[in-house]
Amino acid sequence: MEKNENFQKINEDEVMEYYNLNGVSGRISLKFRMFKSWLLHSIAYTSPLSNIIIKMQKFRGVTIGKNCHFSSNVLIDLVYPNLITIENNVTISHNVMIFAHSNPTANLFLKKEQYPRKIDPVKIKNGAVINPGSIITAGVTIGKNSMIAIGSVVVEDVPDYCVVVGNPARVVKKLKE
Repeated sequence: MEKNENFQKINEDEVMEYYNLNGVSGRISLKFRMFKSWLLHSIAYTSPLSNIIIKMQKFRGVTIGKNCHFSSNVLIDLVYPNLITIENNVTISHNVMIFAHSNPTANLFLKKEQYPRKIDPVKIKNGAVINPGSIITAGVTIGKNSMIAIGSVVVEDVPDYCVVVGNPARVVKKLKE
């Protein structure tokens, strides 16, 4: 690895490639896209009103079904919001984080050799409840009518009708269907 490699340019190039952007106009378009995402996220993050939060997240590109409830201080991936799908009747509580990517941004050794950028969709199925402080990582599907306990870190799929708890989250109870 060369000492003069610019991790910021490498990361920007990766995101540009994902969005199929090229050249100077692509870089400008990407910066506008990221600013728009950040601005709409900021409104959603601080709003006390669920309907405003949901509207702002939809404007960002998050797919959200009907009859959902979002609390304030929810962070949904700022770079790839279009990879998040939330079905109907889902509750997302305060201080939840949902990521569709992971990236050891400034550590080029880890980025190149062990942990390249991971981009994977997240799906939260009908009736799921995500309790405060939970973290949902890239590539995870939360099952229908499942509950994520307070502060859980979900790193793998959660089956339908289950309660998960912990870090990493594990199934502790199967709910009746």
